[in-house]
Amino acid sequence: MHVTGTVPPSAPAPQETPAAPARPDGTTGAAPGRHSRRFGLPVATALVMGNIIGGGIFLLPASVAPYGTISLLAFGVLTVGAIALALVFGRLAERDPRTGGPYVYAREAFGDFAGFLAAWAYWITTWVSNAALAVAAVGYLDVLIPVNDHRWTACLAALVLQWLPALANFAGTRYVGAVQLVATVLKFAPLLLVAVGGLFFFDPDNLGPFHAGDGSAIGAVSASAAILLFSYLGVESAAVSAGEVKNPRRTVGRATVIGTAGAALVYLLGTLSVFGTVAHDRLVDSTAPFSDAVNAMFGGAWGGWAVALAALVSMTGCLNGWTLLSAQTPYAAAKDGLFPAPFARRRRGVPTVGVGVTVVLASLLTVYNYTAGSAKVFEILVLVTTFTATVPYLLATAAQLYHLVSGHRDRIDRGRLVRDAVIASVAAGFSLWLVAGAGYAAVYQGVLFLFAGVLVYAVMAARKQRTDPAAGER
Repeated sequence: MHVTGTVPPSAPAPQETPAAPARPDGTTGAAPGRHSRRFGLPVATALVMGNIIGGGIFLLPASVAPYGTISLLAFGVLTVGAIALALVFGRLAERDPRTGGPYVYAREAFGDFAGFLAAWAYWITTWVSNAALAVAAVGYLDVLIPVNDHRWTACLAALVLQWLPALANFAGTRYVGAVQLVATVLKFAPLLLVAVGGLFFFDPDNLGPFHAGDGSAIGAVSASAAILLFSYLGVESAAVSAGEVKNPRRTVGRATVIGTAGAALVYLLGTLSVFGTVAHDRLVDSTAPFSDAVNAMFGGAWGGWAVALAALVSMTGCLNGWTLLSAQTPYAAAKDGLFPAPFARRRRGVPTVGVGVTVVLASLLTVYNYTAGSAKVFEILVLVTTFTATVPYLLATAAQLYHLVSGHRDRIDRGRLVRDAVIASVAAGFSLWLVAGAGYAAVYQGVLFLFAGVLVYAVMAARKQRTDPAAGER
């Protein structure tokens, strides 16, 4: 494991004791613990790539196949938007390198309510994403051990896949970093095998129609992009965990851009290869498209088994990283009195209450979806997270635009003003486009989640003002 530096240990809720002193890089914390470490550039990049390249790439080729090869155009547009977001997060983290990412940026620019909405929406995104990842992982587990034949067997497998990474998180950030680095390295074997090797077995007859749907081409691109966004969630990973990153002002931006660009290249080649090696009519119904691609390339089933095993390692690593991220934003909000105080408790560098609550909620959602008996559980969960993810993304890009337009000399680099403004505008427009592509049902369910958060904010804001009357005057 290549991990350097230290991570701050348990930070108490703000009502209990004063905050730890600030470090020169802007982060806070006390002496390091034996089970905690601060992440250097390799692990920070692995966190970004590991969270981006998780379950999404292994299942999404089948999810977008019904739209036809036009979905490859969506991948191209999505990549431009994702890199714009990566650059925005890098610039924001350079300005404010605290743990919390979009929450910190939105609150600093627009106040408590905007910060809370960013934290609440991002928290929803993380635990719903965990449920979706577990569902995707079961499809590859079924290649090795038949579990999909019975609903409750598949449900139990999905729950086990969620709880194993949670236990790694409870052990401390030292082990989170180790699991993340190993899983990121291992996942590249099947991805590169298909992405590069598949080009040698490429058959244009397998591609199917360019536009397979009944709607407009623009609508097909938007709809497929909304599903594909799930495969890019995680671009903000280093920014959210900035407090656990060594030299975050420099490292977060570099790790974010390198990780996003590397993931984009693997995505584009991998999806193209799967489209060209698996017949379109078979790909539409596939639960393990990368395994099907390897079997089509080499014949037999051994290749599919190897890919399925590597996919499980990849998804477990992704769940490991997302479980950590799911607790970081509530931790930052709890320190400011905008989330319940227990979320601010840390042990061995990990907000353990946040991890526990997140895995329980993801487990309940998993059980509910298997109980409902939907054949499209993964797609439903993906579209909900697509909408909720756009809320913190939009607030973060709006915060960047606010700093650029405000004219504060200490907040902007005038030599990069035009470039930063164009990048932030592209990222904001990209996020709005994704809301439209998510569809009415996903927006409806996502808004219900957000409105529930407004009620939580009302209670937390009232408690905060009661304990600190001056807070209401700020």
